[in-house]
Amino acid sequence: MNKLYIWVIYYNRKKEEFKVKKLVAISLVMVLMIATLTGCSGNNQSSSDGHEIALITDKGNIDDKSFNQGSWEGVVEFATKEGISHTYIKPEEASDAGYLAAIDLAVQGGAKVVVTPGYLFEVPIYEAQNKYPDVKFILLDGAPHDPDYTDSTIKDNVASIMYAEEQSGYLAGYAAVMDGMTKLGFMGGMAVPAVQAFGYGYLQGAEDAARELGLPDGSIQVTYHYTGNFEENDTNKATARTMYQEGTEVIFACGGSVGKSVMSAASEAGGKVIGVDVDQRYDSETVITSATKGLSASVIQVLESIYKTNSWDQYAGKTTYFNASNDGVGLPTTVIGDENADAFDRFESFTKEQYEEVYAKLVDGTVKPIRTIEVKDPSGYATAEELESGLNLVKVNVTTR
Repeated sequence: MNKLYIWVIYYNRKKEEFKVKKLVAISLVMVLMIATLTGCSGNNQSSSDGHEIALITDKGNIDDKSFNQGSWEGVVEFATKEGISHTYIKPEEASDAGYLAAIDLAVQGGAKVVVTPGYLFEVPIYEAQNKYPDVKFILLDGAPHDPDYTDSTIKDNVASIMYAEEQSGYLAGYAAVMDGMTKLGFMGGMAVPAVQAFGYGYLQGAEDAARELGLPDGSIQVTYHYTGNFEENDTNKATARTMYQEGTEVIFACGGSVGKSVMSAASEAGGKVIGVDVDQRYDSETVITSATKGLSASVIQVLESIYKTNSWDQYAGKTTYFNASNDGVGLPTTVIGDENADAFDRFESFTKEQYEEVYAKLVDGTVKPIRTIEVKDPSGYATAEELESGLNLVKVNVTTR
């Protein structure tokens, strides 16, 4: 065979091998770039994939069995049913800058609707509503304002949703005392408006139940405590354990993942728990009921106004309250998966009929729990004296710790 011909064949083969190797190398680089970009989202589902609805989590995780999870379940239920892409983002840090950065990430990823659960988003949404006028924001448990509280303008691309937590807390305290309990506990996360309202309502419900039962003054003992966080940790569990050891029969766990610590302590001590935000009976046998607010339902309702009923104007640029009159708060009355089950079966004597009777009083305004009281401490932590005087407590004696 001609040597020149052989050399040409050899050269062409090497040339093809080089092309193949080059193609493989380029492919590998592209794969690595895609993997890197996907990993930069910092959350379980990347908003860079072009999701239309995004939820930014508040402090805690998406599975906190409380505020984040309740809000997220509403997004998932609606978006899945309607075939709309959706995601959630956990901010790198719980600060105005951290929340706004997460909102930036969501919008850059294609989000047209951003759901933000919690009052900590008030300042970030105030800025975002101007920065992204074509994006709709659903702010739960808060209303936009600037850092100095000098301007509280709510633009037409924002729906501010509030809940009457004092009514839900009232029902929990009322039920506990009507069920025969006289030693109650409250463990709130931090003294933020929603947690304060839950606690204040809880004390007032206990007071009114004691009055109806004709109990002596000071006969209801309540240990009232703020953990200073919304976490599941050993310190919170130890605090709950001590409260049970001191005779507390039931603890209203009002602080996101703090509830997990309380449930753990209750399981060991044989105590009872009142859950918060969502129905937490499925998380522990110790949970006798939960002071809920319609997180999932309200999220779905507002999303429907955007995507189905063309009624965004009903919520745009203002604050809408969900309360007893529109089934926005309450204790669970049904058991998921069993329509014949009794949602009040973990009480000793308190019944659904008694619940419906007191609930009707909230609806018609016969009972109006106080939502706020004057507190000297700038952090919002009320003293026992402030609680008793501000909420007109006579039957209830409060001890803070």
